[in-house]
Amino acid sequence: MGYVDDDKFTQWITPFQMFGTVAAWGVVAGQVSGSLVYKCDATDEAAHLHIPIAIPSNSGVSAVTGSAVKGAKLKSVEMDFEILIAACDALSAVFVKNKRGIDGSVVVVSNPAFTYDTGHDTAAERLDVDQHKMTMTLDTPVFIENDEYWYVDVTIDKAATSTFEILGAFVNYTFKA
Repeated sequence: MGYVDDDKFTQWITPFQMFGTVAAWGVVAGQVSGSLVYKCDATDEAAHLHIPIAIPSNSGVSAVTGSAVKGAKLKSVEMDFEILIAACDALSAVFVKNKRGIDGSVVVVSNPAFTYDTGHDTAAERLDVDQHKMTMTLDTPVFIENDEYWYVDVTIDKAATSTFEILGAFVNYTFKA
């Protein structure tokens, strides 16, 4: 019997899987021929982008910690995006963990701590006109339990002529089975 303990797993989240709110969003041709992006229109408002973290979860938990000990251990999320025309006023992200309640109970929502990569750890680095590869690394990587669902919520506060385009996101995790 084999055993898997691989810390190099990655899951691509396509622009088609993401969900934008507040502004007008749409999948369009990207800046590079043959690419598709999820684009937010040029309006002076704070839009939200929700990136689902779709990786395997597990129901097996440790008798000692009460937490999952196999399946997918979420480490980081990388976003490939472009800000065009004009810099945004602000751009920030949060991890959102939803823990399902038992029947009759509400979901419990939390925002686990994370660190931006060194090229995006200041606000000014995240909002400039450029092509970006921004990595958000959980301070404490965690196995995803079968009663949880996760996503990244990105707030893009655009100036009147700013456009935001995301090419995709990559979820990095360790897989144990």
